[in-house]
Amino acid sequence: MNLPYLTTKNINAFIKNALAEDIGNGDHSSLGSITEDARSKAHLIIKDDGIIAGVELAEKIFNHVDSNLNIEFNKKDGDPIENGEIGFSVEGSSRSILSSERLVLNCLQRMSGIATYTHHMNQLIKGTKARLLDTRKTTPLFRMAEKWAVVIGGGVNHRFGLYDMVMLKDNHIDFAGGVKNAINQTVDYLEKNDLKLNIEVEVRSLKELDEVLAVGKVHRVMLDNMLPSDIRQAIKMIGGRFETEASGGITEKTIAEIAETGVDFISVGALTHSYKSLDMSLKAI
Repeated sequence: MNLPYLTTKNINAFIKNALAEDIGNGDHSSLGSITEDARSKAHLIIKDDGIIAGVELAEKIFNHVDSNLNIEFNKKDGDPIENGEIGFSVEGSSRSILSSERLVLNCLQRMSGIATYTHHMNQLIKGTKARLLDTRKTTPLFRMAEKWAVVIGGGVNHRFGLYDMVMLKDNHIDFAGGVKNAINQTVDYLEKNDLKLNIEVEVRSLKELDEVLAVGKVHRVMLDNMLPSDIRQAIKMIGGRFETEASGGITEKTIAEIAETGVDFISVGALTHSYKSLDMSLKAI
């Protein structure tokens, strides 16, 4: 999967920090109760229906804790899963399995919840040209895994952070003194600093869209909290000059109607802030 943030460095840093948070100066429960030479085997038991995500990350976590653990997978990222299925088995040092368990489950359950919800929302806009985007409304320090899960579920990542794309939202526009100032000052800044970044600008009305069209110089226009009728009018006004994105309070009930307007993208923050984690457990056999 060719995602720029999924580097070995980033993944290892995440795993290292997450394990340090959980284990601290030692997994004393396992160190105290389990002998050093004890070996065990456990199954990942799936207790919900959905789409599994985080399998590749789980393997990296196990290997980071103990490269001698043996993992046999029955499912891969993106596969449909059903209650009662076994996702994988892991065998090796009992202490290593126990020290890995919670981080592996935390990632699998949350990532699978996101992938499942993303897949569901994608099905609602199937047959339209619209592509489903995530947002920056993510859990601090868990963004990499959450955005990875969106892609596994069939969605598309928006910008990863504040550094890889310019998005001029309502506050930027208001603080800058209007649409024209915000765009022109941003273009000047990018040129002075030799930054080649796409510019997206948010508009809250067709009047603001008129201002954007007069200035130009942007890559995409975000149509914020607009009615489907206004979105259609906005797309007509833009006439293919810029990409279009609908955003703001979009739900399962409204996403299909919005997709049918012909908008290019639909961003839904709920993909990463309002999903339900899938239930799974790691059980000794």
